[in-house]
Amino acid sequence: MLGLGDTSQPQANLVKDATEASFLADVIEASRETPVIVDFWATWCGPCKALGPMLEAAVTAAGGKVRMVKVDVDKNQRIAAQLRIQSVPTVYAFWQGQPVDGFQGAVPASELKAFVNRVAALGGDGGLADALLAAEEMLAEGAAVDAAETFAAILAEQPENAAAYAGLVRTHLALGNLDQAEAFIAAAPAAVARSKELDAVRAQLELARQAANAGPEAELRAAVEADPDDHQARFDLAAALLAAGNPAEAVDQLLELFRRDREWNGGAARTQLFTIFEALKPQDPIVLSGRRRLSSMIFA
Repeated sequence: MLGLGDTSQPQANLVKDATEASFLADVIEASRETPVIVDFWATWCGPCKALGPMLEAAVTAAGGKVRMVKVDVDKNQRIAAQLRIQSVPTVYAFWQGQPVDGFQGAVPASELKAFVNRVAALGGDGGLADALLAAEEMLAEGAAVDAAETFAAILAEQPENAAAYAGLVRTHLALGNLDQAEAFIAAAPAAVARSKELDAVRAQLELARQAANAGPEAELRAAVEADPDDHQARFDLAAALLAAGNPAEAVDQLLELFRRDREWNGGAARTQLFTIFEALKPQDPIVLSGRRRLSSMIFA
């Protein structure tokens, strides 16, 4: 289970050797909280020497969602007899004290990974979904530091959790630490760097930097009212509105700019609209309405 006060996950305990004396605790009892994969092997078994390290690597990659116990059948013959192990390697998965899955012999790496993922899924996500929701609520309520600690705790268990990684970056945006947010984005693991969550954060960072340089909203609004064709003033007004936390009107101003001159400044209005849409949630009413209105102008 996720320990929000602890930001590290002890990987060393994920794989261990069991004996007849420890099998009950290491496998049967342990599987009541986390699925346990048991590798029955022998020193004289060639395929075992290939399968064992592959299985350990897959279990470690699961980040604590599943554990592995190794049983030398020659040293633990009573266990092997009780479980009717007739050949090695034999692999069993235990959940809630019972064997629930398994296979015999060497298997391809892809099949092995699928097996480990299937077993890991039996235990659920260890409370990570609830922790993510709690962190998002903290961030929405302005408790950015508490949210950061929670996102960090999730990442300690799942370093490639894109939602948690993006959430941690957003806490820095909320605290005004734009350079640190940019550094986190640059250091993101490859799997996270390609995620939609981090794409959204990149857009949010870009908008945050623009907001830091936004001009006075009142003056820009007056300039637009005095000259509706002052495209730069309207574009800057949209940036000021974003800085003031008013994305709906910012989108309105950019759509009006696009209507008046879609090619102005290299299509800056459309580019900025797409950045805003990327930064907001896909189902946000502002995004849905804005995309629909932009499409109607493009294809009119």
